[in-house]
Amino acid sequence: MLLVKLPVDHTTSIMDVLDKEAQAILNLREEIKSSGESVQQALELILSCKGRVVITGIGKSGIIGRKINATMASTGTPSFFLHPSEGLHGDLGMVTKDDVVIAISNSGETEEVLNLIPSIKRIGAKIISIVKNPNSTLGMKSNVVLSIGDVKEACPLGLAPTTSTTVTLALGDALAVALLEARKFRPEDFALFHPSGSLGRKLLLTVNDVVVATNKNPMILGSATIQEALFVMTAQGLGATSVVDENRQLQGILTDGDIRRAFASGMDILNRTVEEFCNTRPLCIEQGVLAVEALSTMDERKISVLPVLDEINRPVGMIQIHDLMNLGL
Repeated sequence: MLLVKLPVDHTTSIMDVLDKEAQAILNLREEIKSSGESVQQALELILSCKGRVVITGIGKSGIIGRKINATMASTGTPSFFLHPSEGLHGDLGMVTKDDVVIAISNSGETEEVLNLIPSIKRIGAKIISIVKNPNSTLGMKSNVVLSIGDVKEACPLGLAPTTSTTVTLALGDALAVALLEARKFRPEDFALFHPSGSLGRKLLLTVNDVVVATNKNPMILGSATIQEALFVMTAQGLGATSVVDENRQLQGILTDGDIRRAFASGMDILNRTVEEFCNTRPLCIEQGVLAVEALSTMDERKISVLPVLDEINRPVGMIQIHDLMNLGL
């Protein structure tokens, strides 16, 4: 690829845009600080809502609306995005009288959004608008108006939505976080909505989940020979096996390290019994414990495998530190 060298350094332009957008957010902050009644009303309306938050907007406002919807939905506020055009062709059927609609329009005069308002009012849903001018048509038809103020676009032509979309997005994030705090939303709740994310795995994944996924549970009787134990350990692909009695109660654990140390001492142990060489006081873990706790324990105690026990001290699996690390914990 041929690198095109610009004749003029545009770094100043970049910094100027960032300054304008940052200042616009700070201006809105000061406005809310001095007169935040409308924000408080919006929060109270959403918190008392028995249905969902329906977010709508078109063009750049629609893109911002989708992001606000995603943030609210993942932080404890049930919500969905309604495209104005789709709403006018049947999707308004998803809106109920128990819902709150957040309508986003910079000008407050967006035709597609305004066309939704009569039906929304007949349905009985409340309307919160995010607009530039509170006296716009959309603002006047709303139950609560959140004005972003007379922001100047960072675009030198004053045409491309830049500052206005940034401020709207910041306001949406602020609403979502305030709702999160009001609902006492916990990390565990966030993890529930993000089960495939790293936080979800840390807060939801249990040792038993790992056991089910890996399906490894090497066991051998204490009366068996070391040679038999080696076959079990090799078949399971683990450098250890749980040692049990006739009732499958855990007696100890035998690792390949135990066997190597015995061999190193010059003993011929292949036909000796497992119970002679196993660790009878191994570190174990219960199946309901979080996998991240198991990883922490293994890392702290410098061990690579852990027998997993049920409530009556029977091995139900064996986890390996590499299995936990491969899960992204």
